[in-house]
Amino acid sequence: MERYLEKFLNYLKIEKNYSEHTLINYTIDLKYFSSFLAGKPLEEVNHLDIRKFLAELKAKNFSKKTIARRISCLRSFFKFLVREGYLKNNPTIGMRAPKLDKKLPLFLTVDEVTKLIESPEDDLPGLRDRAIMETIYSTGMRISELVSLNIEDIDFIGGAVKVRGKGKKERIVPIGDKALRAIKAYLEARFPTFKENKAVFLNNRGKRITVRGIRLIIDKYVNRVALREKISPHVLRHSFATHLLERGADLRAVQELLGHSSLSTTQIYTHITAERLKTVYEKTHPRA
Repeated sequence: MERYLEKFLNYLKIEKNYSEHTLINYTIDLKYFSSFLAGKPLEEVNHLDIRKFLAELKAKNFSKKTIARRISCLRSFFKFLVREGYLKNNPTIGMRAPKLDKKLPLFLTVDEVTKLIESPEDDLPGLRDRAIMETIYSTGMRISELVSLNIEDIDFIGGAVKVRGKGKKERIVPIGDKALRAIKAYLEARFPTFKENKAVFLNNRGKRITVRGIRLIIDKYVNRVALREKISPHVLRHSFATHLLERGADLRAVQELLGHSSLSTTQIYTHITAERLKTVYEKTHPRA
């Protein structure tokens, strides 16, 4: 199993250009499957073994999302092994993943976004925190994309930023004046102390900020302005997409801005706007 796993992960990394996060998850999933097999050679794995594995995942109360990911991982793994000639048969053919519940992403109103973004102080940490939130809301970039942002990636004159997305794919997205001004104010304030660091956003020790660090920052201001509970950093990304669509933006344009490989991923935001219109209709129409 180990030699097959190494070959598969190299294929995902080099040829498919998968992100480090995905590679880690696939490694965990396949090692779990290897433990389940208890030494049984992959050449002897059949459809019944896969069904037993699925039954074990359900018995251990794994979430539908985790089960679906592990099934997807196994499908890709065995498909790769058959295509490369390591195995003759693919035991995952016909295997179905559980249907995932579609949850509409949470988003904020424009007033709530404004209240959140304007809540930091005017000291160095506050300037950084405001620039972080302005940037997410202005560009719709993911938190993982934000932390990898370098100063050279920002075109302050052209109003654009280069974003490194999933699978190391790069895209150029526009960035608004308010976000650019916030970033400039932060960089000017930090320049004398941390002028050598190429990263845009730093932690309090002068190192590149982490995803966890940004989560803590946004949690801090959500609590400060008493917004709704359980708001993640992604709520600003969701709000970005929702507000664009509400104001007539083209769905494919929003797909490009968000860095979604599939239009179906972006379409979840059309459900949000439809639900909101329905709510407005029911509240305002005299015969609704």
